[in-house]
Amino acid sequence: MTLVVTFLGTSGAVPTGQRNTSSMFLRRDGDRFLFDCGEGTQRQMMRFGTGFSVDHIFLSHTHGDHVLGLPGLLQTWDFNERDRAIAVHTPNGTRQLVRNLTTATGARPSYPVRIHEVGPGDTVLDAPDYEVRAFETDHRAKSVGYALVEDDRKGRFDRDRAEALGVPVGPKFSTLHAGDPVELDDGTVVRPEEVVGEPRPGRTVVYTGDTRPTEGTVDAATDADLLVHDATFLNERRDRAGETGHSTVVEAAEIANRAGAKRLALTHISSRYAGHEHDLEDEGRAHFDGETILPDDGDSVDVPYPDE
Repeated sequence: MTLVVTFLGTSGAVPTGQRNTSSMFLRRDGDRFLFDCGEGTQRQMMRFGTGFSVDHIFLSHTHGDHVLGLPGLLQTWDFNERDRAIAVHTPNGTRQLVRNLTTATGARPSYPVRIHEVGPGDTVLDAPDYEVRAFETDHRAKSVGYALVEDDRKGRFDRDRAEALGVPVGPKFSTLHAGDPVELDDGTVVRPEEVVGEPRPGRTVVYTGDTRPTEGTVDAATDADLLVHDATFLNERRDRAGETGHSTVVEAAEIANRAGAKRLALTHISSRYAGHEHDLEDEGRAHFDGETILPDDGDSVDVPYPDE
């Protein structure tokens, strides 16, 4: 099952000629989500071919560089005669701010816009085989991060073992793989644990939005396949990071190491580093034990299953 992250905007509060303000598109099979919606997000969606078929938008906080793309996107959906509802998830205490954005042009969308306030620990979206959970972040605003966490998958079915035990090829294979025992013609009972391996882990993608390093991120990103973390500054400007509620590259790397994340994507890059972003990537690679990436706008990252 496909799980792909496309970075639509990777700049800090001020865009550059190469980097838009914050937004990330995630596609999981047929489900499509936006995490934050900075100014110009809809053009980035067109430019990088993600499509507009989104049903959930997850806002980390309501600073302009993370939400000013929302009015335009909502209006475009209206022009395109959208009729299905859009769910916008936003931190506790910010519903009215988001509501004001939905009517910023003086008109209400003709389709339902459902705004849901969320807090750390909430299951924001409960789907059949995955959840999106909110976790605590630390910024100069009411804020949360989000983790998409898949359920464990069934263990691998050992067909050779099943046949050796006398299970005929056919429906009984599916019954065993579903976790139920089967009875053979001679009365022998074959149990699932005899032919099905241990459950296999699903995938986890974590998006922090703007934040200082937090224990909440460590917990949410434990063994994560991809951690997308605020990395606004090089470590030499760690005092500035603290003053503005952001993280340095080294701080993001330390969080990723503590969490045991497999890959770390550095984002929300300050415009002061325009043309020199490789310095941040080099610093990340020097301090993170896993794979460090500093994505450009439009880059997509495929997230494979841990056992692939």
